[in-house]
Amino acid sequence: MTTNATRIVEAALFSAGKPISVDELVQATKLKAEDVKAALAELHQEYSNRETALEVVKSGTKWAMAVRTDFSESTKMLAPPEIPRKVLKTLALIAFHQPVKQSDLKDMVGSVVYDHVHELHERGLVTGRQEGITKILQTTERFAEYFGIDAENRDEIRTALAKAVGLDLSKLPPPAADATPIEATPENPATTDEASADAPVAPAAL
Repeated sequence: MTTNATRIVEAALFSAGKPISVDELVQATKLKAEDVKAALAELHQEYSNRETALEVVKSGTKWAMAVRTDFSESTKMLAPPEIPRKVLKTLALIAFHQPVKQSDLKDMVGSVVYDHVHELHERGLVTGRQEGITKILQTTERFAEYFGIDAENRDEIRTALAKAVGLDLSKLPPPAADATPIEATPENPATTDEASADAPVAPAAL
């Protein structure tokens, strides 16, 4: 049976416009944690059973009200992207190929990769570790939360973001095998390696 708490949490998810944790919902709604969790479970089931373009999903440790993937293509032009499209395409390539060498990524998009990776790292969406004269890049848990994608489903991550920016998956080489997540650290910005960011830009693959 739907309770008033469920409707309150539903309104909070709608108003947030981004993934939000149980603790944040508790703070915003003044409800008890157990009531918030029960409401989220009910909303998830309710929206799953509805014929609606929206869904209530868990992404990482947070919850969000989001447009179903089937309808996202029809609405993406109405929502101004917070991340520049060219940077988003670089992120899509990282998500699809991860873990990927920054040097290989440079071959795909050119020397602008250094600026793109720096911005993505600053946003907490990408992290990397040094390997020789290059870096190995992959997405973070924050990436999954930001886009409302199941953090544990790498195929969903790759496919959803690639489609969102218009990448033709059939023309991309197979992604590398999944690796152990890289620990993100402030001193590991993953912005420079074997070439300078001032080098000539190669033809973009996107």
